[in-house]
Amino acid sequence: MVRIVRWLEKHKVPFDSSVLDIGTGNGVLLVELAKSGYMNLTGIDYSPSAIQLSEKVREKEGMSNIKLKVEDFLAPSAELSGFDICIDKGTFDAISLDPSDAVGKRKLYVGSLCRVLKPEGFFLITSCNWTKEELLNEFREGFEILEELPTPKFCFGGRIGNSVTALVFQRKKVRPSILDKLD
Repeated sequence: MVRIVRWLEKHKVPFDSSVLDIGTGNGVLLVELAKSGYMNLTGIDYSPSAIQLSEKVREKEGMSNIKLKVEDFLAPSAELSGFDICIDKGTFDAISLDPSDAVGKRKLYVGSLCRVLKPEGFFLITSCNWTKEELLNEFREGFEILEELPTPKFCFGGRIGNSVTALVFQRKKVRPSILDKLD
């Protein structure tokens, strides 16, 4: 959470930017963002009990401006769109481990991300399962890497690695198609 908030502050992301927390869980990240001054916050989770828990956390913290919704990110509703920033801290990992068509679900995830995130919007992902190179490959369609965030390193067998990968992508501009030029 700290590295996400630091990145937003470092890059002077406006406090009124629309932020979507994909797989919000207990909603603590949104509470931290609200405490840092961010005002347009939405958390989704496919689990009704996770949303109930995040609602309790929101109420306890007095953060009534945080919007929470039960939603399957792989089949987002029409109103889930136009976000400046999307944050994932484990949902892509969970989808990737699904034994039924993980590859197809990862493609659905990327498609959903393209639908909900504005062109030139930012996507911050933290993963315990994927390397930087693997994430670059998964998000090559429609996204470009901006930055790798620092994460703890470890050494094993003489090689240095990361236990977590944290990347910031930017959604590419939507180029007008040939059909748009004909209008």
